[in-house]
Amino acid sequence: MPILHEYAASGNCYKIRLTAALLGVPIERRGYDILRGETRTPAFLAEVNANGRIPVLQIGDRFLPESNAACMWLAHRSALIPADRFDHADMLRWMFFEQYNHEPNVATLRFWRAFIGEARLSDAQRGQIAGRRAAGEAALALLDRHLRGRRWLVGSGVTLADICLYAYTHVADEGGFRLSGHPAIEAWLARVAALPGYLPITA
Repeated sequence: MPILHEYAASGNCYKIRLTAALLGVPIERRGYDILRGETRTPAFLAEVNANGRIPVLQIGDRFLPESNAACMWLAHRSALIPADRFDHADMLRWMFFEQYNHEPNVATLRFWRAFIGEARLSDAQRGQIAGRRAAGEAALALLDRHLRGRRWLVGSGVTLADICLYAYTHVADEGGFRLSGHPAIEAWLARVAALPGYLPITA
């Protein structure tokens, strides 16, 4: 059984749990408190991930860092990865978008606001808030425009692109983002939450 080394509140960790749940794949969970530096210990760095970050999916005696890579491993040969060559590449495009445009802004502000607290941010972090908020709003606006008239991000069915972008989008309000102005996103979030096997982030 794969083992997920995780911080449960993380959207990056959640997307792996959600992928496994939708596929009916059992996983074992091992939690770490990143606020206490538990992923920076010598043992973690030597045995789990030298980069000191989670999630990491452990398969036997091998360790796979990076959330989207772990989702790809779990979804291999499943309907969550399109068979059509273009749709497969388009799925990856949205997964790259999630990691480069969406997650660094939407997830970072959520973490700063909901887990660290704005009063405890450094001056450097406070100086980044306006820029990250603008970039996060732009990412959400692009996502909403793409979803207008579509049920899913790619092709005619749910893919890993939907799961990976769902993870932090559905809790974007915790970072101060308002989804009420993005009706296509709100409808899409409801469709993901209605999928058979759906698992909430708090489960």
